[in-house]
Amino acid sequence: MARISWVRDELLLACALVVENGWQELRQGDPRVIELSELLRSLPLHGDAAVDRRFRSPDSVSRKTTDIATAHPDYPGERTKGGRPTQKIVTDFLERHHEMMAAAEALRAGIAGGELYLIPPQPDEPSDDDDNPGALEGRLLIRWALYRERDRGLRNRKIAHARKRKQPIQCEVCSFDFGRVYGELGAGYVEVHHVTPLHASGPRETRLEDLALLCANCHRMCHRSHAGAAWRTPAALRTAMRDHGAHGAASPE
Repeated sequence: MARISWVRDELLLACALVVENGWQELRQGDPRVIELSELLRSLPLHGDAAVDRRFRSPDSVSRKTTDIATAHPDYPGERTKGGRPTQKIVTDFLERHHEMMAAAEALRAGIAGGELYLIPPQPDEPSDDDDNPGALEGRLLIRWALYRERDRGLRNRKIAHARKRKQPIQCEVCSFDFGRVYGELGAGYVEVHHVTPLHASGPRETRLEDLALLCANCHRMCHRSHAGAAWRTPAALRTAMRDHGAHGAASPE
């Protein structure tokens, strides 16, 4: 079969396993390797690749744990050629240990719940190329979060809750009001965003207080990976706008 590159989600799970093993590689007969092989083969990332038993086999998973272990800066022996994404995931685990382990745990929980298998690809989910590795948690948790944010029932409940509390239907970061700018066309329109991403909160039932009303621009900026930060809360984005001297970065009423 043609070689299928490892994507961020797969590397996240494999690197977490290596970290839990004291940054040591794992052999193909290790039960943990066999379990991870079966898990990776089940993920909705590579179409029907799993029809070939060689795809993410225990042997290939073991080799990837070797790539990860030898990419650690303190590894004393000869390094294997794991590629830039492998080196990047190792760097991220070393720099953000707790965040990365939490992301791996959240991804496993999402897989165990079964919902990740049912959610189709979403617009704006990150790519997996070397130059744009996407958000901290990889593609699947972002896909899940975006899908939940776009759920019309959830959005409608959040807006109804804001109206009940006499809050304006406008962006909580920059105060942009679609109705004020676009008239009847924009009246009542706003986007809904999870304040804390799934890797930090863990998969759970969404509460209205977990959501924020945002304009399209601020929503995109909250999701954007930049300068070492994989995401930011609306409050952090509001602070960044104030520090930059941007107009309209008002606190929500």
